[in-house]
Amino acid sequence: MGLFAVFGISSSGLNLAVKLLILFLIAIWAALVFWTFADARRRIEDGMLVGCATAASFFFPFVGTIIYAIVRPPEYTEDVRERELEIAAAEARLAQVEQLSCPYCDFEIEKTFLRCPSCLRRLKEPCGTCGRPLDPRWKICPYCEAEVGQAAPARRPRARRSEPHGDREYDKAQRRESETRQIQTSRPRT
Repeated sequence: MGLFAVFGISSSGLNLAVKLLILFLIAIWAALVFWTFADARRRIEDGMLVGCATAASFFFPFVGTIIYAIVRPPEYTEDVRERELEIAAAEARLAQVEQLSCPYCDFEIEKTFLRCPSCLRRLKEPCGTCGRPLDPRWKICPYCEAEVGQAAPARRPRARRSEPHGDREYDKAQRRESETRQIQTSRPRT
């Protein structure tokens, strides 16, 4: 009947079904060989091992792919590199927090330094009110709640006594000044 009867099957319908099944298995085998090659390239850096995994899948249909799936590395090489970069970045952040250094000369500094003791460059600006170092990103001083860039309140210089023990003129002037301040503050504002 058929010139190419498979397994001695002479029924044309059954012979067609067997041929389609064999064609399907060959397509699956080729797809598994390709999948093994593509997956091995993503998981293994050594080209020789990629070739061995692909050859095992090609020469030992289905079994070679199953063995590769069992012994393959658990993660992609890109994931390994990304994890190593994240670890290196975390270590760098930790080292930066533990030990600060001047961005200009890499001299070891402390958080509260306004200037670098080595290169004398300004690291932070002091608060205009309390004098503590301010981070350039801050809008207010967290210590005294003054706005950044606000000038310090003007202080009146005190008149110094010429004599160490009580100068009557000085005491009178001080009393007059304090009385004037009290009167000004007690007046109603309009």
